[in-house]
Amino acid sequence: MGIRRFFNAAGYFSTDSQDFEYMEKDVKVTGSTVSDIRAKGPIGVFDSGYGGLTILREMRRKLPEYDYLYLGDNARAPYGTRSFDIVYRFTLEAVRYLFAQGCRLVILACNTASAKALRTIQQNDLPHIDPERRVLGVIRPTVEKVGQLTRNGRIGILGTPGTVQSESYNIEIEKMYGGRLATYGHGCPMWVPLVENREADGDGADYFVQKDIEALMAMSADIDTVILGCTHYPLLLTKIKKYMPAGVTVVEQGPIIAESLADYLRRHPEMEVRCTKGGTCRYLTTENAGKFGSMASYFLDNEEIEAVNISL
Repeated sequence: MGIRRFFNAAGYFSTDSQDFEYMEKDVKVTGSTVSDIRAKGPIGVFDSGYGGLTILREMRRKLPEYDYLYLGDNARAPYGTRSFDIVYRFTLEAVRYLFAQGCRLVILACNTASAKALRTIQQNDLPHIDPERRVLGVIRPTVEKVGQLTRNGRIGILGTPGTVQSESYNIEIEKMYGGRLATYGHGCPMWVPLVENREADGDGADYFVQKDIEALMAMSADIDTVILGCTHYPLLLTKIKKYMPAGVTVVEQGPIIAESLADYLRRHPEMEVRCTKGGTCRYLTTENAGKFGSMASYFLDNEEIEAVNISL
């Protein structure tokens, strides 16, 4: 059973227990047993860079009592243009690192990592690392919500070129709804650079946001619901709503993922008790810690951020 068998399947918070049924129960990592049901740790949150901070922000608003440990692989970002193999390898390294810090549950707050790595990690790697731990993604809960919002079954997807090209949303929507929903994806290569150069509110952003929305709507004038399939995009929300045609519902991921996490913990008390509750949040980055802290503050409503540099 090779890695590529799972590369094109979308990642998600699953309501299907079958996704978490593993055969191996006695596993070791670097010689030490990690399957200890009494061990507790923070909820790990991983992103290739800064965008996952918009997911973390909503998690902390919804579930402020938990401890969180955020890891941004900023030194190797962006992931969107990288191959499936590289994204999988980088994501697995980050997951292993968060596990080593005590995380029992890790959220891939990154559409690219969820699209290109999650299913392989869930089905190939966790049985050998520790079948009692979980790694969850952001695509499935978004798709579940879209089905509740659309009126005519025409779904637009705005994302990085990598996420759109992976067709992960298309695959998951087809899997969940069959042929009842039609999908139209458009890649927006300039939106992330605009946000990370703090131009989300600048006049220059208007040109690219308007251009990409018009390109998406040109694919079908009947699109009534649009997924923002990148965690950077909430910072462009004012301009997105400005240029989105009237009556089109814009779907942000942050609140959806936060609610999905809350629901997951309610349904899985055996995992919930393994997540520590101190109301803390720590930040790790593979880039310069000072640079990360400054940019993270921009994503987190000017909250003062102190990060620690690490190597993967």
